[in-house]
Amino acid sequence: MDWKFRNGIPIYLQIIDEMTMRIASGAYKPGEKLPSVRDLSMEAGVNPNTMQKAMAELERKKLVFSERTSGRFVTEDESVLKELHEELAKKYFAELSEKLTKIGMTGEEIAEAIRSWLEELR
Repeated sequence: MDWKFRNGIPIYLQIIDEMTMRIASGAYKPGEKLPSVRDLSMEAGVNPNTMQKAMAELERKKLVFSERTSGRFVTEDESVLKELHEELAKKYFAELSEKLTKIGMTGEEIAEAIRSWLEELR
């Protein structure tokens, strides 16, 4: 998987975002063993300490857990994964709403555009 880093945002935060997306999207399945910090840092082209910092934060968020001699694994806690999806949905709706408001759309126009888009999906 490609890692693309943007200037102006700390790399460890970008790693957290990327790993969060991989977990949320199912690229890393619940209960799946993650690659080692060393392997992930080589893949991403970052210092292992930077990757370790990001992984520690993912553990703090309970998205991953460590087993002492076996490595890190994606959580199997459905409530944590559901909360992750809800958190990401709120974040992306807020970003979308902000952008559409900047181009002059009202809240009602945004809601109607979303309703229309959902109808097209069906």
